[in-house]
Amino acid sequence: MRFGLALPQYDVSVAGEDPLQFETIVEWAQAAERFGLDSVWLSDHVRWDIGKYGGSSENSGLYEPITTLGALSRLTTRVRLGTLVLHEALRPPAVLAKSLATLDRISDGRLDVGLGAGWYAPDYRAIGTTLPSPGERIDRLNESLEIICRLLQGEAVNFQGEHYSVNGAELLPACLQSPRPPVFVGGRGDRLLRLVARHADGWNTCWAITPDAYRDRLTALERACDIEARDPATVTRSIGLYTLIGESEVDLAKRFDRLVASTPEGVMSGQTLEAWREGRLVGTVGQVTEAIAEWESLGVAEIICCFGALPFQATAIDDLEMLRQCCR
Repeated sequence: MRFGLALPQYDVSVAGEDPLQFETIVEWAQAAERFGLDSVWLSDHVRWDIGKYGGSSENSGLYEPITTLGALSRLTTRVRLGTLVLHEALRPPAVLAKSLATLDRISDGRLDVGLGAGWYAPDYRAIGTTLPSPGERIDRLNESLEIICRLLQGEAVNFQGEHYSVNGAELLPACLQSPRPPVFVGGRGDRLLRLVARHADGWNTCWAITPDAYRDRLTALERACDIEARDPATVTRSIGLYTLIGESEVDLAKRFDRLVASTPEGVMSGQTLEAWREGRLVGTVGQVTEAIAEWESLGVAEIICCFGALPFQATAIDDLEMLRQCCR
C-alpha cells in the first residue's frame, strides 16, 4: 500500500493563514517526504469557495497545480507529484499534454496525471462558459483523454472530434516515463468508469466512501471493463480519504476538537467524532491500521490522505506521525 498527502492549496486550507503562503505548501510537501509518504497532490480550479461544505461562499485564493508542482519538483527529491484532478475544460488537451510532458521531465519522471470531467460551475463562469450537462462533460473528457494519453505515450496525433481536434500534435521532448506517466480518472459514475476502462491506467474516488459503497463501484468498474474487453486487475485503484488518527481514543478526541477549531466556520457545525468516522480514515492507530488492511483487500493500491474537513485542508504536521505509525 502506498500513501499520499493532499497538500494545502487554498487560502482556507490552513487556519490563521490567509493568504496561504507558498512556503507552507513546501513545508508540507517536504514533511510528507520526511515522514515516508509516497506522493503529494494538488487539485485544479480557477476559483474556489466552500459554500457547498457549509462555509463561506466568498471566493478563496488558490495555487495553480501544474506550476506549483513544477516548483515542488525542485524542492523535493523522492515523492511523486500528482493532480487530483485536472479539470478537462480549463486547458486544450494538446496544450495540457505539453505542460504535463514538461513537468514529467523536470520532476525526473515523478508525475502522476489525474483527469476529471469537472463539476464546479464557478470554474466555467470564470472562463466565460457555462457548466455543460453531465453527458457533454463525459463526452468532452473522453475526447480529451484520447488525445492526452496518446500524446503522453509518444504518438504523433491526428484527431477530429466533436469538441476537440488536433493536427499532427507531438510532444518534443517526450515524457521521461515510459510508456507514459500514469494517467487516472477521478469520479464514480457508470459512464465515467467506462472512460477509465477505455483509456486510463487507474481510477480514483474521494473524499469519503465506505467499503460497502466502494464494492458497489468496483462491480460497476468490472462491468465497464467487460464492455471494453479489459482485465479489471489492470486498473490501478486509489482513493482519497479525509484522515484523522489518534494514539488513543482520548488523543483522537483531542485531535478532532483541534480539527473543528481549525476548520472554517460552518463546515463542522453539529458534527460529532462518531459521525466523522463514517466513510473516512478515522480512528486510533490500531483501528486505522485495520481499515487500511480492508482497503488493501479491495485492491486499493494507494490512499491519499487529507488531514482536514475540506479538500486540501491541513491541520498540523504532527498528524503525519500518526499515519506513519499505521504504515509500519
